[in-house]
Amino acid sequence: MANARQGKSAGVGVAPNELRHAIGGRELAGRSGRFGPVYDPATGEVAALVPFASDEEVDEAIAAAAAAFPGWAATPPVRRARVLFRYKELLEGHAQEIVERITREHGKTLADARGELARGIEVVEFACGIPHLLKGEYSDQVGTGVDSFSLRQPLGVCAGITPFNFPVMVPMWMFPLAIACGNTFVLKPSERDPSPSLLLESLFREAGLPEGCFNVVHGDKEAVDRLLADPRVAGVSFVGSTAIAEYVYATGAAAGKRVQALGGAKNHMVVAPDADLDQAVEALLGAAYGSAGERCMAISVAVAVGAVADALVEKLEQRVRALRVAPGTEPGAEMGPLITPAHLQRVVSYIESGVAEGARLVVDGRAARFGNGRGFFLGGCLFDHVTPDMRIYREEIFGPVLSVVRVPDLEAAIALINRNAYANGTALFTADGGAAREFLRRIQAGMVGINVSIPVPMAFHSFGGWKRSIFGDHAVHGPDGVRFYTRLKTVSMRWPGAGLARAEFIMPTAR
Repeated sequence: MANARQGKSAGVGVAPNELRHAIGGRELAGRSGRFGPVYDPATGEVAALVPFASDEEVDEAIAAAAAAFPGWAATPPVRRARVLFRYKELLEGHAQEIVERITREHGKTLADARGELARGIEVVEFACGIPHLLKGEYSDQVGTGVDSFSLRQPLGVCAGITPFNFPVMVPMWMFPLAIACGNTFVLKPSERDPSPSLLLESLFREAGLPEGCFNVVHGDKEAVDRLLADPRVAGVSFVGSTAIAEYVYATGAAAGKRVQALGGAKNHMVVAPDADLDQAVEALLGAAYGSAGERCMAISVAVAVGAVADALVEKLEQRVRALRVAPGTEPGAEMGPLITPAHLQRVVSYIESGVAEGARLVVDGRAARFGNGRGFFLGGCLFDHVTPDMRIYREEIFGPVLSVVRVPDLEAAIALINRNAYANGTALFTADGGAAREFLRRIQAGMVGINVSIPVPMAFHSFGGWKRSIFGDHAVHGPDGVRFYTRLKTVSMRWPGAGLARAEFIMPTAR
């Protein structure tokens, strides 16, 4: 794919659009000579070509951010907040254009894309409160004539490396808060759906953000490695697969950077015998098949407790077969296509693996065909009698595949989830408050839902998993986001006349 510059777009007979980088307030054509295809997943056509940045182009973006940093860091937080308020208005005013770009390049439904944008704007709203969020602490007279206070100061140039599944929301988990804290930013979006990030950058400039404060460079591993190695980059945020998250964290930390790297997931939803079964089925349907399962918080395992299993599978089968799978632009579509042909084949290989290992394929979506027949569609798939040793249980599929695992009781459900290597999120559907309290206290996961299938925190809380779902000490957005994008400085202060009479050779103590 790295040299996928093509003269014609499949099926339309015209040259595909070449996207640009956004560096120092200007849109610049790629100079590396390396390009990748950006598909319209609903038609299978190449809609655009994305340039893969060379080391020199990444250096230009970092240099622009480094040059802009001193002035932006010195800008009073209240003035930064005013830029963010204007940015929020522009995002809302251009919402339809942003949403259409998401659907055109990712494939998710327009309704889902609107939800993605809304969750991104919520982070901007949170960042608008930066004058309050950066307030430190002050203690008067910690010792005679000595006061102590703390403040939080920006890191410098920060970088974000983001995945294809949320081309707007996940970048907006990062750069609005980083910039509000006084940093400058270089975004390396996914090369699979990169154009929404260019619109986000242009609107931020229109809001009054100084040139160089926010830059977008497209690319592949070469660009990522350059961002991780450059000493001018002080902090790196990453969301993606666990294997790459481990690599980003280890490489960035070895280079002396502050790194937060969010990896993969295998999210379980436990359905207790006393749960409202209709509510649980509807929740599972949206959580497993929304965005074609391409969510890090998608529920991919339904844990059926005791006698509820047969009824749960029966109801799920009816609803999965009735899923409205269609191009994301069609009214009433519930699930669109997968992102690329390679990803479609990868998900199909998991389905084949599940069948080979003995799971019961209750609903097989592999025959789904829509539109011109060249789109990357896969219908909803449902497996029953899945066991923990199977590949479809152990690994993150990232597609519209739900596995049902049967356990005898809640104790076994908790043990099953806690043994899993991933610990992003989990959920329990029950009418028993005592069981829910026991579950949320004992379960080993970063985000927990009780009768809520996708427990993604609001922007004023922080998002992050445990175990192999996150590398680094900080979660994203919310209070942890402010802590990640700032350094703590604590000051002890005495003024002349407060009376230092003579040298002291003991550890200072409060007097």
